[in-house]
Amino acid sequence: MNLTVIDLFSGCGGLTEGFRQQGYKPVYAVEWDVSAAATYAQNFGDHVVCRDITEIDEKAVPKADVVVGGPPCQGFSQLGTRDPDDPRNLLWQEYARVVHHVQPAVFVLENVPRFLKSDQFELMQDLTTTGGLLDGYELKFDVLNAADFGVAQRRKRAIVLGSRKASPTIPWPTHGEKVRQPWVGLRDVLEGVPYEAGPTDLPDRKLPNGVSGPYKAPELHLSRNPRETSLKRYDSVPPGGNRFDLPEDLLPNCWRNKPTGTTDVMGRLEWDRPSLTIRTEFFKPEKGRYLHPQWEAEDRSRRVNRPITHWEAARIQGFPDDFVWCGSKIEIARQIGNAVPVGLASALARHIKEEMLGA
Repeated sequence: MNLTVIDLFSGCGGLTEGFRQQGYKPVYAVEWDVSAAATYAQNFGDHVVCRDITEIDEKAVPKADVVVGGPPCQGFSQLGTRDPDDPRNLLWQEYARVVHHVQPAVFVLENVPRFLKSDQFELMQDLTTTGGLLDGYELKFDVLNAADFGVAQRRKRAIVLGSRKASPTIPWPTHGEKVRQPWVGLRDVLEGVPYEAGPTDLPDRKLPNGVSGPYKAPELHLSRNPRETSLKRYDSVPPGGNRFDLPEDLLPNCWRNKPTGTTDVMGRLEWDRPSLTIRTEFFKPEKGRYLHPQWEAEDRSRRVNRPITHWEAARIQGFPDDFVWCGSKIEIARQIGNAVPVGLASALARHIKEEMLGA
């Protein structure tokens, strides 16, 4: 059975990649960002439409077995403004509009955990009543941790499953304390990536539309040029440590005057544990726990004093090395950080296929 999938708000294609790994055929995608759409097209084909979803005529969208998508979440995010009037909060309604036309057997909506407690989610549930855009769909929803599904990253996402065939169910974790398989650590996913990073810039390469790329994964192993003070700070932080491990003379005033809170900044990852959430500025240690996990107390020569690279971040997100990327360094970092972890997407795809579609 050749199942098909449509990805709305596709980004670079984290959800699509997970579904493709489970045998689904991607047939249509929508992504307004040019560089992200270019990355998607290079990996999955030219069926991606680079346009604002509000401009999409649903009649032009093909039929598919499953529709997936993660509408922008800045209006709900703990890190965002959490403005209830943010117009991006309403984009899930565009998602529902397309679902109503396509009438897939199952749909998957992904977002930040706060979405499930929002007024907008209450409105979404109301759409499943008679006459609503989602009439005929039964919903099941929960917050899932990607690490519980074999991803080397502790990243919690709200997952809403809608089905008009079998009653939807949420997949049970395959990794973690409640099951036999332990969480996957960084040692498993970063194996083979050199400790020493490469050049500071991407090669000068362009697509016909002017977007930079495509770039292979090893070309994303980019270095930075930190100041000597920054290198000393990196060197002072052991695995699992953070800014509180810095000696007094290396503390900037902003941290010296704030002795509590922000425990992840200038943090070092650990080889045998999953990372924390990979966000869009993972290349800045002052933004989170992004220092490379390699560090030995007794041998200073065996310390890797740098943040993780784009290649390493893509590995942690579950992207295979044959996945290619388009855009500038910042654009590609945004694509990586905004993506749904591939392993979580793959677990959802497998669960839907086996438990809800009977394929």
